Amino acid sequence: MTDDGAETDLDLGHYERFTHAPLSRDNNYTTGRIYEQIILKERRGDYLGKTVQVIPHVTNEIKNAMRKVAANGADVTIVEIGGTVGDIESLPFLEAIRQMRQELGRENTVFVHVTLVPWIAAAQELKTKPTQHSVKELLSIGIQADILLCRSDRALSRDIKQKIAAFCNVEEKAVIGAKTVPFIYEVPLGFAEEGVDSLILKYLHKDAPEADITRWRELVDRCYHPKDEVSIAIVGKYVEYEDSYKSLKEALTHGAISQNLKLKIHWIEAEGLESSGPDDRGYEAQLEGYDGILVPGGFGKRGIEGMLNAIRYAREKNVPFFGICLGMQTACIEFARNVCGLKDANSSEFNPAAEHRVIYKLRELLGVEEMGGTMRLGAWTCILQEDSLACRAYGGQKEISERHRHRYEFNREYEALLTGAGLRISGATPDQTYVEIVEIPGHPYFLGCQFHPEFKSKPLEPHPLFREFVTASYMNRRQRTASEIVETSNLTNALSS
Repeated sequence: MTDDGAETDLDLGHYERFTHAPLSRDNNYTTGRIYEQIILKERRGDYLGKTVQVIPHVTNEIKNAMRKVAANGADVTIVEIGGTVGDIESLPFLEAIRQMRQELGRENTVFVHVTLVPWIAAAQELKTKPTQHSVKELLSIGIQADILLCRSDRALSRDIKQKIAAFCNVEEKAVIGAKTVPFIYEVPLGFAEEGVDSLILKYLHKDAPEADITRWRELVDRCYHPKDEVSIAIVGKYVEYEDSYKSLKEALTHGAISQNLKLKIHWIEAEGLESSGPDDRGYEAQLEGYDGILVPGGFGKRGIEGMLNAIRYAREKNVPFFGICLGMQTACIEFARNVCGLKDANSSEFNPAAEHRVIYKLRELLGVEEMGGTMRLGAWTCILQEDSLACRAYGGQKEISERHRHRYEFNREYEALLTGAGLRISGATPDQTYVEIVEIPGHPYFLGCQFHPEFKSKPLEPHPLFREFVTASYMNRRQRTASEIVETSNLTNALSS
């Protein structure tokens, strides 16, 4: 999710995290989006009745997208073509970058090709044939790779590099080993050691000061040498497919690394925490021993009761809690039910006929049942209350901007009741229409936000809410460990006496 509301794939998130460049919908083009623009132009008559063809119409549209991004004044524009060389889907895009080299000149373009060098266990050796064939496939459409990033789970020997260089028509120093590493944030260090940055600058005839990657080295050093660990339970609906929460996991990692901690994530299926009756507290056994509990976003009513139980446990047991999007909404529902006594409190998303709809659909969407184009997307401004947990986390800032992706909101008709019982609304939009952040004063860390802070977290700039949540979770761990040591000591003394 970008500031302008574009919903993109995970790769764009990694680009933002690594480069710190603010990206938008102009930085992500799919085949469907390209063809949509072509169809609109054809219907509008821009092609003057000509037959629409892959060349030049599709390739021109792709080149226009690249030029649009390059026009923002960047020194170098990185263009990634997804997919596999040889697939029919990527052919128009590959043809477009071939044409770009023709138009811009070799001195202004560099082709970097990611290839595979697999380890064959039976033969106990690395095989270069997949790389050779991939480069040959590129050559067949007129593209000669300048640099090869060779993915492998082992380091490439000089003999292997010389062989690849000879068969693929590149310099030996342009054959770069891209070995699998334990931490993804170690990748820039590996490329720096191989001289990738210097080589690209040389091919582009650009001068630049020597790279300073001291902060990256310190970051990786903390990954390998943490002072302690912190254990976070994520109670979600899609935990069987962890990539659903990829940005969330990365943001937690950033928070842990900033505190020199090793992050241990435990994925808990929300449905597994549901109770068989009002007096069934069996779910507590599944939540014991974790330093913090996080409830992430999601859609639909499946697993909601389990999330509510996890939130109740965190609230009553003083375990640091962080709710994001749906996590904030369920925190409000749990508070309304178990603190304010509104046993029927719910969201109109889960039960439209509920008597107390603490969470409801946006007013402007009432009567609109279509799912597409009905969410609050992108960056929205939030005003923070002074002396709140959120305000302190953001370093005293009074105004912030965060990214959203949701369809339902907190119903402010219940604001007086919930705040009177102890819930604090510490963040809202400037016009006070939408509630953005809720928290419980006096709790070690109990905060829910309607936005998605994980989308703006970076390894060198961890998001403040994740950093503070991890810090509070670690403090909880230390306090719990200290009390366990005291209890053990008291028991030992009692037995010895």
